[in-house]
Amino acid sequence: MSILIKDAIILTQDNEREVRKGDIYIEDDAIVEISDRIKIEAEYTIRGKLVMPGLINTHTHLPMTLMRGYGDDLTLEEWLTTRIWPIEKKLDKRMVEAGTRLALLEMISTGTTTCSDMYFFEDTIASTCKEMGMRCFAGFSIIDFDTPEMKKEMLLPECEKFIRRWKDDGLVTPVVAPHSTYSCSPETLQKSAELAEKYDMMLHTHCSETRKEVYDVVERYGVRPVEQLEKNGMLTEKTVLAHCGWITKEEVRQIARAGACVSHNPVSNMKLATGGFTPLPELFDAGACVTLGTDGAASNNKLDMFETMKFAALIHKHHRWDAQIVTAQQTLDMATVNAASYLGINAGSIEEGKKADLICLDTNMPNLAPMHNPISHVVYAASGFNVSSTIIDGKPLMLEREFHYFNKQKILEDAEKAKNELVSD
Repeated sequence: MSILIKDAIILTQDNEREVRKGDIYIEDDAIVEISDRIKIEAEYTIRGKLVMPGLINTHTHLPMTLMRGYGDDLTLEEWLTTRIWPIEKKLDKRMVEAGTRLALLEMISTGTTTCSDMYFFEDTIASTCKEMGMRCFAGFSIIDFDTPEMKKEMLLPECEKFIRRWKDDGLVTPVVAPHSTYSCSPETLQKSAELAEKYDMMLHTHCSETRKEVYDVVERYGVRPVEQLEKNGMLTEKTVLAHCGWITKEEVRQIARAGACVSHNPVSNMKLATGGFTPLPELFDAGACVTLGTDGAASNNKLDMFETMKFAALIHKHHRWDAQIVTAQQTLDMATVNAASYLGINAGSIEEGKKADLICLDTNMPNLAPMHNPISHVVYAASGFNVSSTIIDGKPLMLEREFHYFNKQKILEDAEKAKNELVSD
C-alpha cells in the first residue's frame, strides 16, 4: 500500500521540532520520503492538509464508552461504588467488543493512533484493536476481587497466557496492569511485577488519583502509594503511572529516579473533582517522562486527545499564575514524541524511516483560520473533528472522514444495543 500526501504543512516533531512545507510518501508501514516535491504515483493521494504525528493516549479504558454520561456529577468514590462497579458486573464479551469498537471509532475519528488500555476482557479488546488497526498497549487488569470475566485467582495465570499470546504481535503489545495500591495487596503487586519482569513487559497502574486513595493506603500500609509501588517492585523504568494528582515533591524525584512514566489525565481529574492534578513543572524539572491520557469515556466523557492537550496546558497556567509554565510545544511533545519514546514505538515524529502513524487536519475550517503558529493551533484551537485522515501502520483507517475498513453505522448501533442491555434493570 502507498500513500502520497501533497502540499502539506508538516509538524515533524523531529529533534529540531521543525515545521516545514512539502510532500510525504508512505509505502507499506513506513514513511519513505519527505521532500519539497515528490513525483510518484500512489494508491491514495491526500492534498493540502496540516500533517502531524498521530496522538498517543497513554491511559484509557476502552469499553467504558458504553458508560459515557452514566453517573455524571458525582465524586469518584460515589461514581465507582453506585454506578460503575454495579454496571460492570453485567459486562460480557459481546458488550466489551461493542464498547471497544465505539472507542476505536472515536479515537480514529479524532486523531489517536496509539492507546494504552487497561480493563477486563483484555483479550477481546486486543483482538478488536488488531482487527480495526489500532496500535494498542493492552493492559490485562489484575485486582483483588472477582471480575465480570473470571475469578480473582485466575487473573495472574490468565495474564501470563495473554502475554504469551500477544507478545510478538506487531500492532498489539501486552501489558501487566495491576489496578492500584488500594485494590491490590502487596503480594498481588509483587507477583504482577515479577510477571512483567519475566517477559520484559510494561506495567500500567493507577497512582495517587485522589487524596482519599493516598490516605487509605497510608492507613492500611503505613506508606503513600508511590512508596508502596516501589517497595513491591512496581516502580520501574517500564511503569506507566496514571494520574499522580496527589504526589509530593519527593515522590516526583522518586518517580524520576526510577525512570517511570506519568500519564497526566487532566479532563477526567477535573470532571471527578479529585482536587489535584499531575504537577508537570516539577516533573519536567526532575527529568521525568510525562505523557497524556483521556481516562475512560465514563469519566471524561470523550476520547479526544486534542481536548486533553488544551486542558493540560491551561490548568497549569491557571493554577500557577504563569502563562509560560507549560507551553504548547511541551504539551504536543507529551502527546507524541514523549509517549512514543517511552513506549518504544518507532513513531511520534514525521521522519523518513519512522512508522507511518500520522494524521491530517483540514485547516480550511473557521476554528483554524487564520494561522499564525501551527503548534499553537494544534494545542489551543484544534478539535479532534478537524482530523480528516488517520493513518496507522501505513493504513488509511480514515480517509477524508470516510471509513473504508469498518462499518461506522453498525458500530454505533451495536454500542446502543449494548448500552440498553447494561441499564435494562
